[in-house]
Amino acid sequence: MTPLTATSELAIQRLAAPLRQQAVERLRAAVISGRLAPGRRLVERELIELMHVSRTVVREALRQLEAEGLVAMVPNKGPVVRELTEKEARELYQIRAVLEALGARLFVENADAEQLGALEHGLADVERAYAEGSAEGVLDAKNRFYELLFAGAASAVLSTMLASLHARIWRWRALGLSHPRRSPERSTQAVAGLKALMEAIKRRDADAADALMREETNRAAAEMLRLIAMKAEQ
Repeated sequence: MTPLTATSELAIQRLAAPLRQQAVERLRAAVISGRLAPGRRLVERELIELMHVSRTVVREALRQLEAEGLVAMVPNKGPVVRELTEKEARELYQIRAVLEALGARLFVENADAEQLGALEHGLADVERAYAEGSAEGVLDAKNRFYELLFAGAASAVLSTMLASLHARIWRWRALGLSHPRRSPERSTQAVAGLKALMEAIKRRDADAADALMREETNRAAAEMLRLIAMKAEQ
């Protein structure tokens, strides 16, 4: 287990944003990136020292991450970074497919020309990130693409639901992108899927956009479930 140090990325600067918000964001980022690995115990005393915040702030941040499904409270052990089971992964991706397909449909129905252009630029960034081969760059570019897509959908309720869902999936997407046994064809599939989606959106074909988004999400789910199964066999 890699020890956390006082120079860790968890250290919080005294910025204008509330300390609780900063603590949540730093801890969430550490979990998503894998710096705080699944199963790791989160000791309040250590987090207080590393982030230079009060016990109250740490506890509030941990409660928030528990609500997001990133942290679990284990009896006689306290907060730990949650593992992802095959059952939970399957359920999360099933829900993701439905919500993101709705987002694609609503984008077709509601987005203006400026938002369409921004989405095209976002897709170009995704393609460039895949070509450069940086897992972190791909994740950032894809997150931005989806942010643009769902902003154009113009549904505050959908955006809130997706933000909560993505918080629970982000770290697994990050691990999947950098996994040494990731399917060689998955990157090509992902780019092709998003390009097909973009073409359907440009045609203002809501049904096709809905179906293509479901297909791409289901391919991502299949890859994630394959990697989880491989880990279980080890």
